[in-house]
Amino acid sequence: MNLKGRNKISPEFNMSSMTDVVFLLLIFFMIASTLAKQLNTIKVKLPQAEGKTENRNAFAVTITNSNKFYIDSKITSKNNLEDQIISTYSSLKAPSLILRAEEKVPIDEVIFVMNVANRNGIKVVLAVESP
Repeated sequence: MNLKGRNKISPEFNMSSMTDVVFLLLIFFMIASTLAKQLNTIKVKLPQAEGKTENRNAFAVTITNSNKFYIDSKITSKNNLEDQIISTYSSLKAPSLILRAEEKVPIDEVIFVMNVANRNGIKVVLAVESP
């Protein structure tokens, strides 16, 4: 008399479902880490407007109410601003400058930075806060 059952359980472990889960986690963390990058290293009160722009080849120039200039998080003088922008960011392809000026900054200072960017072929994006 042959008493073997019809259902045989294979002792082998299938890795395909585990690799799917690991792959999905990898994609999730890659996307989350790119979105976590912040250019807002210096706290300034920005004007309010609607809209959103994002560019990965961007660097920030911040102007405070006390007329201090920052490139990303490094302070620089107004006289050395153009030289530092050229030397630091000449390696980027099609760079964009995110201009972060506080609400009460004189328009002359904003136009000075915009002229520096235009002379060097850098696209300027004005940073604002959403209402």
